[in-house]
Amino acid sequence: MNRLEPIARHWRGSLLQQGWRLWLAELRACVPNWLVLHEPPEQVYHWPLSEPVTPNSTRQVLMLAPDAVLLQTVQLPLAAARNLTTVVGYELDRYTPFEADQLYFVARQEQRTATHLHVTLVAILREQLDQILVDCAALGLHPQRVDVNHLGIDLLPAPLRARQRPTGKGLQRSLPWLCGALLIAAMLLWLNDRQRVLDAMRASVQQQKAQVAEVHALRQQLLNTRGAAQYLTRLKLAQPPLAALLNDLTTCLPADTWLDQLDVKDGEISFSGQSAKASALITRIKGCHSLENAQFEGVIQPDTRTGKDQFALRAHLRQEAADAPTPHTP
Repeated sequence: MNRLEPIARHWRGSLLQQGWRLWLAELRACVPNWLVLHEPPEQVYHWPLSEPVTPNSTRQVLMLAPDAVLLQTVQLPLAAARNLTTVVGYELDRYTPFEADQLYFVARQEQRTATHLHVTLVAILREQLDQILVDCAALGLHPQRVDVNHLGIDLLPAPLRARQRPTGKGLQRSLPWLCGALLIAAMLLWLNDRQRVLDAMRASVQQQKAQVAEVHALRQQLLNTRGAAQYLTRLKLAQPPLAALLNDLTTCLPADTWLDQLDVKDGEISFSGQSAKASALITRIKGCHSLENAQFEGVIQPDTRTGKDQFALRAHLRQEAADAPTPHTP
C-alpha cells in the first residue's frame, strides 16, 4: 500500500481525476438506470457533532469549519504538476509553521497559467484530526470522507481511507458488469437483427415459392386448355365438313327420298324423312363414305297422304385423319 500511496496522492485532485469523474458522469448519463449501480447518497455531518449518529446506508461525510484548518493558495512552478502532492509535502514548512509529519494536507490544482500553477493547500494537525475522528467514533460516526467547507477534498488519513470505499468505487466495480451487459445486449441485438433478416428471407422465399407454384398451376392449366383445344381441333378436323356430308348424303340417298330433319352432333348424325323404299336405305347408306353403323330409329310407318314410308335413321360419322382427303376432294 505504501508503494501506491504516492500514486494515489498524485491522482487525488489532479486534472486527470477530474476528467475521469466527468467521463464517468457522462457514461452514467448514457446508461439505462436499471444497468447502473448507483452510489449511496452522502450524509454530511458538521463538526462538532451535537448528538450521536444513527448508522445508516449513506456515505458519511464529516464537514469541518474553515477555522479548523490551514487554508491558503500558493503558486508553484509548472514542473510541480507532475507530482504535486510530493512537492507540496517538501515545502510545507514554508507555507505552515509545522513540519510535514505533523500535518494531514491536501494540495489541489486550481488554475494553470503559462508560468505557474495556482494550488489550494488545506492542512490540519494530525493530532487534532485524529482526536476529532476518535470523538466521532465515540458518537457512532465513521466518516468515509473529511471535507472542509464543501471544497470537495478529502483530509481523511490514508490508512483509514484505504479501508473505506472510495468515491466512484461502486461504479468502478459495476463497470465490468456493465461492459458485460452491454456486450451481451450488443450480441442479442445482432442476433435479433440476423433473425429478422433470416425471417425476411424466409418470407421472401415462401412468397417466391407461392409465385412459382402459381406459375406452374397456370402453365398446367394452359397446357390442359391447349390440349383440349388441340383435341377439339383434331376431332373437328377428323369429322367430314358439313358441305361434304350433305353432298355425300345427296349421292347416297335415292331420288325418291327426301329429308324432313337433319341433326349432326357429337360425331353422330340423325335424320328423318320419307322414302318410296325406306327399307333399302340402310344398304344405300352403307355406300356413303362419311357414315358408318347406320340403323333405324323406331319402325317404318307408311304415310297414306303421300304414299311413302316415314323413317328415322341414326349413323356415326366416320373418323378420318385431319389431312385425309374426302371422296369429293378434287
